[in-house]
Amino acid sequence: MLEGKHILLGVTGSIAAYKAAVITRLLVKEGAEVKILMTPPAKDFITPLTLATLSKNPVLTESFNNENGDWNSHVDLGIWADLFLIAPATANTIAKMAVGIADNLLLTSYLSARCQVIIVPAMDIDMFNHKATQKNLETLRFYGNIIIEPAIGELASGLEGKGRMQEPEKIIEFIQTFFSNQQKLKGKKILVTAGPTFEAIDPVRYIGNYSSGKMGYAIAETLVNMGADVVLVSGPVNISLNLPKLKLVNVTSAQEMFNACIKIFPGCNAGIMSAAVADYTPLNKNKEKIKRADKNISIELKSNPDIAAELGKIKKRGQVLVGFALETNNEINNAKQKLKNKNLDFIILNLANEPGSGFNTDTNKISIISTNNKIKHFELKDKKDVALDIVEELSTFLKV
Repeated sequence: MLEGKHILLGVTGSIAAYKAAVITRLLVKEGAEVKILMTPPAKDFITPLTLATLSKNPVLTESFNNENGDWNSHVDLGIWADLFLIAPATANTIAKMAVGIADNLLLTSYLSARCQVIIVPAMDIDMFNHKATQKNLETLRFYGNIIIEPAIGELASGLEGKGRMQEPEKIIEFIQTFFSNQQKLKGKKILVTAGPTFEAIDPVRYIGNYSSGKMGYAIAETLVNMGADVVLVSGPVNISLNLPKLKLVNVTSAQEMFNACIKIFPGCNAGIMSAAVADYTPLNKNKEKIKRADKNISIELKSNPDIAAELGKIKKRGQVLVGFALETNNEINNAKQKLKNKNLDFIILNLANEPGSGFNTDTNKISIISTNNKIKHFELKDKKDVALDIVEELSTFLKV
């Protein structure tokens, strides 16, 4: 599957560097040509000779050869590669990548890379969970890099937790999927909604919900990685994406999201309605801040437009429409009713009371219910993996 692919493998100074040998062997076995860059600290954990033997190419650690002055061109490496895999990636290297520091060959090559970059973090649990590391990873995602989330398990420190580098076999499987999916949705235009909507009460107060937008943004990123042209209509969130083939439309209220979707959807092959749209909005929005008083006040609400249902009414033959249902009781029946009433092709059921599922989490546990009453149940997963499950289901409906 990787026959003829040019893979640039970056290895940094982590105890997990020994796994780079297995990654190299598996890539070569799959037919890829592998060139390896090592940071100076990486040589303390695995020798360049080992990786050179396995890759059948010299391992590069410096920008030039001190003995003869030969230059190892980071520009040429960045042009040569079809994929730049950095595994393991330490907190130090991740931080430097996030701010553009280029003090070794691996980092200068990263800044020169024209291909997709996949980063595989490896570090102790507290380093991974530190706000600085999480911010740096968020920045790298914004730049368009793909992060393979670390596993939960025993760490070099003896602690248990998230930070363990994913196993080589899983990394290779991910790369295979990446290349096979790269053009899967090419030529398809897809609308995605994400995040909450805020319904103004007065200039400083609003009605909203706890949606973080993580699920919708993960779906949009997965679609782009599969070659689709994506229009992401997003409510107010603290997430950024800067990807080719992605157009971001920022909105605040449900009415604004409705107006955008009604305009965009007719020109799309599919729509995925993952936003948590407020069902109601204040009937009257105060132009001035409501002052505190020594008595209760009442706010009269009116219904917002049901975006998924309205799109279902205008859906044309060949278009696919996907909805979400966040339920607390009678979950399957409620989701099936929404599926029918909104003229959806399939619906994603979230259980609001399920630990690790729903709003403002990094994980989700879903069930997919289709118009043929077929139900697929999935285990609790990272939202990036959940997004892949959803997009794979969409692909079957789009017949690609």
